[in-house]
Amino acid sequence: MGPYVPQQLPLQGLDYGHLTRLLGQANRELTRYDGLLQGIQNPALLLSPLTTQEAVLSSKIEGTQATLDEVLELEAGLTFGPEKTKDIQEIVNYRDALRHASAELQHRPITLGLVKEVHRILLESVRGERKNPGEFRKDQNWIGRVGCSIADATFVPPSPLQLRDYLEEWERYLSYDDDDFLVQVAVIHAQFELLHPFKDGNGRIGRLLIPLFLYSKKVLTYPMFYLSAYLEEHREEYYAHLQEISRKQEWEPWIVFFLQAIIAQATDNAEKVRKILRLYNDMKERFQEITQSKYAIDALDTIFSRPIFSTTDFVKCLEMTSKPTAMQILKQLQQAEIVSVLREGSGRRPAILAFFSLLNLTEGRHIEGTTIDGICDK
Repeated sequence: MGPYVPQQLPLQGLDYGHLTRLLGQANRELTRYDGLLQGIQNPALLLSPLTTQEAVLSSKIEGTQATLDEVLELEAGLTFGPEKTKDIQEIVNYRDALRHASAELQHRPITLGLVKEVHRILLESVRGERKNPGEFRKDQNWIGRVGCSIADATFVPPSPLQLRDYLEEWERYLSYDDDDFLVQVAVIHAQFELLHPFKDGNGRIGRLLIPLFLYSKKVLTYPMFYLSAYLEEHREEYYAHLQEISRKQEWEPWIVFFLQAIIAQATDNAEKVRKILRLYNDMKERFQEITQSKYAIDALDTIFSRPIFSTTDFVKCLEMTSKPTAMQILKQLQQAEIVSVLREGSGRRPAILAFFSLLNLTEGRHIEGTTIDGICDK
């Protein structure tokens, strides 16, 4: 099998007639989802666990084994074995890379330079740290069974001698306005995966680019639209479509699959956002009733941004109040069974608590227990 030779971008000859119905539905669902985001005063804070969950799922596609709870538990101060800690750090890096790129897009476009910056963050101090973080590959690589030769590979990316030219064409396409931005982002993602420009981390970078591109084109008000749940659930189909592009230049089946992913995830994400907003508004009233404190909303925002947290972190986040006042608020929330203790405090070691109502919504868990307006609490 010879190295992949990518088609020139923009693609010529796509039959938009076959895509019209799906395109209309995908654009409608994405617009509805974005409308929800526009109605949230601070979506980055309120929906922070969704961003971490995307990092969990995108990393899971590549074989990383850690849960949202474990990521938040480590950040709150719980400890894990070395292998689990490495998995969690990969997820944290993914989230940090997404946040860095989102901030950079406030004043610069998506470029190869930004992609390399994001890659450097992704691989910092994790398993791929020796695979030239932030640098495009200079060697021929291939994909196949462990230990297979290039002759037996299932896919061979472009030669490093041509890679830079292909990447520069891909970069130019990023700034181009194609007939439909959803088709364009489908092509951008697939072409990046097939160019396979890094020695490690290509899948995660490619998935990061989806919300970043839609945000850069003003399709999204915030870069907070995630596809990894669908791609993880349909992993075999995901890779099969990419392979069909490389072997037969079959783009339309891939675009159909991608649009179906957008429809499914826009619908699912919108439902999660509605439930989180409902929970937030319900809790806003309850926090006021329970604490009778002018810091009730600050406390609520704190546990929404970090639904697993240490008492030390909670006090630090409520910087406008005293430690005794913050601890009194926490005690009241525990007594009302809104937060639960994961680890008791001991001496200088702080207690660690969890807000399970939000965690359950974020992960789509259905746990029997006390129900608040239809939302289950562990």
